[in-house]
Amino acid sequence: MAFKQLKTSVLIIGGGVTGTGLARDLALRGVGCILIEKTDINAGASGGNHGLLHSGARYVASDPSSAEECRIENEVLRHIAPHAIEYTQGIFAAFEGDDEQYAADFPSRCEKCGIRAEPLDLKQALEMEPRLSNKLIAAYLVNDGSIDPFMLSLDNMAHARSLGARAMTNARAAEFSMRKGKIRTVVCENAETEERTNIEADIVVNAGGAWAGKVAALAGMRIGMLYSKGSLIVTQTRLAERVINRLRHPTDADILVPGGSVSILGTTSIKIEDPDEYWPEIDEVEGIIEEGAVMMPELAETRYIRAYSGVRPLVGSDGGAGGRSVSRGFALIDHADRGVENFISITGGKLTTYRLMAERAADLVCEKLGIDKPCLTAKQRLPATVDAKWTEPGLSAKTWAKKHDPEDFLLCECEMVSKNVVDSIAESMESQGGKPSLWGIGQRSRVGKGPCQGTFCSLRIATHLYDSKKIDGDKGLGQIRKFLDRRWRGQRPLLDNAHLTRHEFLEAIHCGIAGLELEEDR
Repeated sequence: MAFKQLKTSVLIIGGGVTGTGLARDLALRGVGCILIEKTDINAGASGGNHGLLHSGARYVASDPSSAEECRIENEVLRHIAPHAIEYTQGIFAAFEGDDEQYAADFPSRCEKCGIRAEPLDLKQALEMEPRLSNKLIAAYLVNDGSIDPFMLSLDNMAHARSLGARAMTNARAAEFSMRKGKIRTVVCENAETEERTNIEADIVVNAGGAWAGKVAALAGMRIGMLYSKGSLIVTQTRLAERVINRLRHPTDADILVPGGSVSILGTTSIKIEDPDEYWPEIDEVEGIIEEGAVMMPELAETRYIRAYSGVRPLVGSDGGAGGRSVSRGFALIDHADRGVENFISITGGKLTTYRLMAERAADLVCEKLGIDKPCLTAKQRLPATVDAKWTEPGLSAKTWAKKHDPEDFLLCECEMVSKNVVDSIAESMESQGGKPSLWGIGQRSRVGKGPCQGTFCSLRIATHLYDSKKIDGDKGLGQIRKFLDRRWRGQRPLLDNAHLTRHEFLEAIHCGIAGLELEEDR
């Protein structure tokens, strides 16, 4: 088989928020780079989190250094990427039965980390968030917020590309060619076409997140990784205007984050063995709801539209069964210490600290390349781009209402995503060398995220992709099955009573009418 040949100064492996942030940082310094991602942008932990912009207050007792990093980066991100952030602020709230000493120590611990924690009297807190439990005993206002991780990553990559960087999705790092203590070439394989590409790079950066250990193994290196699964559930409506944090040592189901028109409740921390094998479980969902209802009783009765999971890439020894005791800080590893001169790994950390992680990695890259260029990402605004705009909740509906094109029509009624929006996303994907797919369109928009969870829009969008000659043969059926299987994973743990009735109806549509049984069921 013939190999395509590419050459670059820096090859970045991993298309999450850290990898895309690194691509932008390097591009702003004038350093050429290629980013490869085995599936799609934000397919890992960067797309499976709360979307919480941390004030740092969560970590003031357990990890003060991470708390300070979050506090600083919170301010930076609010300056450089305001379009991707809803600055809601947050309330840390303690309830009857919670550790009163922890609540009493909270403001002084925040002060030591430079974090603002404004005390609220109980009446004031309940007026601000009337759904909070009346068993509230203490409350503080902090600088938390909500951030769109998909918009963040897509905008970082789009800006990097505008400055000369290149992105390749569906490109898995399959093999490293080593010689004299250096990675000479990286062989990457397209998961769809099986086409192979040889990429020669001066420096290789492993930004694989939870898969960083597997990438490092290609160079014969070992990273001590702990995989911590976190599951979350999404309400049908928004239940709070601010982020709500349980005022206690970090544990399960103690954060409620507003995300557009919904709220996201979680999370859990469960040790798993394989970052490719994870999904939300029924007992996790039940535990999340039970604990969440202590903060907000309405959470016991509200309708949830789906659950989802992400895998935290934690580095270091495990001091606890679920990884709560492991630092949420990040690890920057120069593998020259172990014999591979041009190989760096950056992993761990949090969504809030992605820019700092990218800066530190870029500093080391430039040092190795002999380049003396400062980091610009802490001050230079991240441009809002067309590649990312449709992830914003409500934008499709506003656009539809404001500019109704008689030739346009809705493909997703729950989130009011129209044909023109889907066409715009497909064009953006093609401009990056990718092929439009139902799942990729879902990553870049609100498609499938409404109450019906893709029941109708999956069929309509696949049909439109056929009509537009974007897919052919039986590819559309495969894409629909893949898309609905991913949505089903998130709905299965919620099946009881009314949920079960609705899903029997959905099954009748998909299997009885459209004949979309999974291949193994046939």
